Amino acid sequence: MSELNLCLVHYPILGKDGRIISTAVTNLDIHDIARTCRTYDVDNYYMITNLPAQQQIIKNVLDYWLNGPGKKQNPSRAEALKLVRLKSYIEEMVEEVKERTGDKPLMFFTSAKRAENAVSYEEGKRIIRESRRAACLIFGTGWGLPKEIEDMCDYRLEPIRGKASYNHLPVRAAVAIILDRLIGEEIPGKEE
Repeated sequence: MSELNLCLVHYPILGKDGRIISTAVTNLDIHDIARTCRTYDVDNYYMITNLPAQQQIIKNVLDYWLNGPGKKQNPSRAEALKLVRLKSYIEEMVEEVKERTGDKPLMFFTSAKRAENAVSYEEGKRIIRESRRAACLIFGTGWGLPKEIEDMCDYRLEPIRGKASYNHLPVRAAVAIILDRLIGEEIPGKEE
């Protein structure tokens, strides 16, 4: 497996009425997704927001934990937050990965909605493991990622489905489930 990145998009995002909006950054998404990424050995966690006030929230959180009292208070939290990369637009993330690795990352679109062209987690795992290109898992907030983001992606992952008809997982939970399905725990001697 080459480099693995995760991207949480706050713009462009679908609003409840289907229009493009920017969503608010939450402190929990900064911390919890960074900790999940560190647990699954993700290389970079990109947060995408075009709003300067929202960017400042991320910068303040990172500064506290990476340079301020938080670093001594909870070193493992600081270790996870080192993975966070702030970008205004998804294209900036793509360009940074391309500059670092020499190629555009393989991009995986996620959605709670079913689609005929979705790949299974087993297929996604195989693609990620066999590719020499970096991979990036793209997650949305609000009411999901718009078609323009899907069109940028190479693959669409199947949605997470529980046993209930209720289907509104928090993005933090979706990230953890999808990373576990794609990366999981390596068990010595277990055939893939």
